[in-house]
Amino acid sequence: MSNRAVPFRHLLRMTDHIGLLEHAEGIVPRHEHGYCVDDVARGLVVVCREPSPAQELITLGRRYLHFLAQAQAPDGKVHNRLGYDRRWHDRPGTEDCWGRCLWGLGTAAAQGPTAGIREESLTGFDRCAQVSSPWPHAMAFGALGAAEILQKWPDHAGALTLLDGAATAIGAPPADPQWPWPEPRLSYANAAIAEALIVAGDKLGRDQVLHDGLRMLGWLLTVETRNGHLSVVPTGGWSLGEPRPAFDQQPIEVAALADACMRAATVTGDSSWLGGVEMAVAWFLGDNDTRIPLLDDRTGGGCDGLGRTSRSRNQGAESTLAMISVMQLGLRLAPAP
Repeated sequence: MSNRAVPFRHLLRMTDHIGLLEHAEGIVPRHEHGYCVDDVARGLVVVCREPSPAQELITLGRRYLHFLAQAQAPDGKVHNRLGYDRRWHDRPGTEDCWGRCLWGLGTAAAQGPTAGIREESLTGFDRCAQVSSPWPHAMAFGALGAAEILQKWPDHAGALTLLDGAATAIGAPPADPQWPWPEPRLSYANAAIAEALIVAGDKLGRDQVLHDGLRMLGWLLTVETRNGHLSVVPTGGWSLGEPRPAFDQQPIEVAALADACMRAATVTGDSSWLGGVEMAVAWFLGDNDTRIPLLDDRTGGGCDGLGRTSRSRNQGAESTLAMISVMQLGLRLAPAP
């Protein structure tokens, strides 16, 4: 497994004194497109996953946490889009940004690098956990934050309620072995849906829910593997009978697979799941359908998508964070020097 250092320099380039800018033209941040909670929350996750973060990363973590606090309404709902004019361009809600906010805050509450970050994050998590969402993806992201909380506070009522709600919102998968998925079409960050069931089944002691999540993840990993490498669904999603490989493939899909496979290995003790993590690292390093790396060694960024013959030249926040999170997992698999 690759033991190369995780590159943070493009993430630093994309972060200003307000937060993490969403898009880039090449490697140049596009200020006119502003910021979004989706990316800032993912940024907080990767900072808090870093085993011994440098001071500049701790500063990023504080900045991201402050951004998320500003995005929260008193009732726990969350804004997503902040313009470069520092005005929110939407109403607070419980869409994906709410779930990712919970994921970031839960991770920071349990693993944050300073006591202040941990305490403030727990307060923010409790505020968001007052509400729930009808959307399975949003509930799945929230469940990932709840799982972090329960690692440290096993009886946390808000986190337990979130996991129960996520299992209900996602539902049981069909028995059909050809399509054991609770939705008629694969969309984005699909493995987060399976991972949410895995953590809900594990933390709530529901063996059938855990089994459902593992069955879904095993099927998804098989569907998204081709000739020994990952060949993930394209940006428009995928259903049975549609051609593969398909493009543009998104780094967020690979990162979700890596996280879910690491979770499955941890929960079950079955190290065969780590093969999914290894393939995710390899995908970013060029073992993919196009044979082009999505990690740009020159810039430290992650490219926005994989096309049939090339990679996107743009290196936005979502893709860079997906690459960082996968490379962090790769380091955990690397043998000690």
